Amino acid sequence: MERKLRVAGYVKLAKLWEKRRAQAIEYHTKYYAKKYTDSAEFELFDVYIDITGRKEIKNRPEMLRLINDCKEGRIDCIATQTRAYLAANTGELCSLIRYLFDMAAPIHIITEDDTYNINTIINEDHQREELYRMAYSFTEMNPDEYRKWIEGVFLGIDKHVLQKGGNYGN
Repeated sequence: MERKLRVAGYVKLAKLWEKRRAQAIEYHTKYYAKKYTDSAEFELFDVYIDITGRKEIKNRPEMLRLINDCKEGRIDCIATQTRAYLAANTGELCSLIRYLFDMAAPIHIITEDDTYNINTIINEDHQREELYRMAYSFTEMNPDEYRKWIEGVFLGIDKHVLQKGGNYGN
């Protein structure tokens, strides 16, 4: 029997959800638990929920914890309801995709967008390869920006994850 993929649910909510933080966390945690409870191919590792007005990945503690868990080999796949949760702009999305796909054990991505959803496991139309090609080409247009992005992520991980023992945010 093949090992199940360890999936992480990720949600990025606007700062206005702060007043209903507990309900938002409960809802999304239950959503992913229900989604993967009886899955033959996935086991839910954790749910990461950022509630913030900060758009940059380096300023989202739960995204940083997620990236660190991917880097540490704890996660095989990131699931999110929309690709917009992953990054606020093309530069960050391409940097994130390149970084995740360049790992020794590349991370899969699944979104539930109605149109143009991402599923690098099924990999219809060679989605994984095309996403990587796009991300690599975009980041290579300005390699210094990509390097700065990576440095910002690692500084964020050091600040948020390592200093707090990996248990912070929610």
